[in-house]
Amino acid sequence: MQLYTTDFITGKNIQTIGLVTGGAVQTKHVGQDLKALGRKIIGGEVTVYSKMQDEAQSQATLDMIEDATEMGADAIISISYAIGSIAESSKVLAFGTAVKFV
Repeated sequence: MQLYTTDFITGKNIQTIGLVTGGAVQTKHVGQDLKALGRKIIGGEVTVYSKMQDEAQSQATLDMIEDATEMGADAIISISYAIGSIAESSKVLAFGTAVKFV
């Protein structure tokens, strides 16, 4: 599956199939939260949360690709991400437009 953030693919004629989405919520166990608390106090990157965010984005992207594959798409264009938090969890929504090459 080809993935693009643009709303076109140079040199390709495309037919729009429809909206595709994927979502993921990631959380860490309380021990990781305690480690992160220490980092919050002294400053710097909270790597446990950065990793959690990366994992959520990867899972959301995979879910979106699965959605597009089921629709028979060759690519996804106009990919964007919406990111939020729920308590100590990271929520990521991936969305784009599934297209077929013509």
